[in-house]
Parts: sequence; structure tokens; C-alpha cells
Amino acid sequence: MSNENRECVPRLLVVEDDRLVADGLCRNLELEGFETRAVGTGEDALSTLAGDATGFDLVILDIMLPGIDGLEVCRNLRSQGNDIPVLFLTARGSDADRVLGLRTGADDYLTKPFLVEELVLRVRGILRRSAWSRSTSRVGPEIAFGANRVNLETMQAHTNTQTLALTEREAMLIRFFAENEGRVVNRGELLEQVWGYTFDTATRTLDTFVHRLRRYFEDDPHRPRHFHTVRGVGYRFTASAED
Repeated sequence: MSNENRECVPRLLVVEDDRLVADGLCRNLELEGFETRAVGTGEDALSTLAGDATGFDLVILDIMLPGIDGLEVCRNLRSQGNDIPVLFLTARGSDADRVLGLRTGADDYLTKPFLVEELVLRVRGILRRSAWSRSTSRVGPEIAFGANRVNLETMQAHTNTQTLALTEREAMLIRFFAENEGRVVNRGELLEQVWGYTFDTATRTLDTFVHRLRRYFEDDPHRPRHFHTVRGVGYRFTASAED
């Protein structure tokens, strides 16, 4: 494979302590066109990510690891400002575990056992979202609506009462709304573009994020004038306040 072609191949770091599982994941992912490397501990994952000058595009991270577990690996990466996409693998599939993983900074959460086809779809979806989030916004680096200002580069928001530090997902959700102002966008479209995937509890997760934006930016979150619900479809954003 030429160097030019290798540069286009996404590089995935697989962090899995079961060697047979790790080898199987790597083989299947390589058949789908990805380049992979596997390590067996959280400590090895952190040192690999810190020491690999060529970089990885995504981490497939088992939560139950010896030593530092997957949650702590993800927390460590985010605390260092490393925003590499993370896909958690876990045997724990409750909504509470899923929400904990996402709050830690993961991009997706896949419960074992799973189909390889589903894993590949999740990986491709996260990579699409990651590419979009790194692209130049069509609405510029700053978004203004009502008395609110959001800077997509610093992820800081200013309202008439406070200054907020937004998460990456909150900032990306605002960006997507602003780039589609006035248009009704369905939940599936939002999930695919901002989250990069669709999963069973995603509708509730999406609604939670929208409710959070309303608390931040609406004078009355119960009567929103910017982030509108379109029943049975999704949401519509307007920069100018509407009842």
C-alpha cells in the first residue's frame, strides 16, 4: 500500500484485555478497510496514544480492563484535552451505564455481544461526525441568537445572565441547529450528524441535550422561543425569538 493511500486509511486503537476478542476485532475491522493496533490495558492505551506521532482516528475501548479501566482512560484523555473519538465496549447495558459512559466523554457505547456489522456502522458513523465537527462551520465561528452568543472555537457561551463553558456535544448541536435555521430536522438526522449514530435510547439522550440548551439560553425553558419541538418529527431552531 502506498504512503498516499495509507494516509486515507482510518487508524483505530483497540483496547481489549481478551487477546482472542482483540484479534478477532482487528481482523474484521481490517477486512473493512481500517488499520488497527491492539493493546490490552488502560495504561498501554494512554502510553500508545501519547507516544504515537502518526496518531489514531478512533479508540475502541473496553470498559472492564485490568488496572485503569476504560472509564478512567476516557476521563484521562478528556482532561488532557485529547478529543479523539471513543467507542466504549461493555457487557453492562443498562441505561445508567450508557449515560455514565457518554458523560465521561465517549462518543458511543456498544453492549456485548454485538454483531461486527453493527460495530463497523458505529465506527463509520463516529468518523463521519468527527470529520464534520472539525470542518469549517457554514455560519462562522460565532453564533448569535437573541441575547445569546456562542463561540464554536472556544466553546464558550454568553447569555444576558451568565457565561457558560459548553461541552463539545452541546457546541456541535448548536452549530447544527444554526446551520439549519428555520428547517425542521428530525431526530434521526440530528443523531447521525451530531452523534454519528443511532441507538435505542438516543431519542431520550437527544431530548435531554435540547432541554439543557433551553435551560441555558431560553428566558422561559418551558416556553422556548429558539429551540422549538415539532411533535412527532424533531426540532426547529430560529435565531429570532418566536412564540
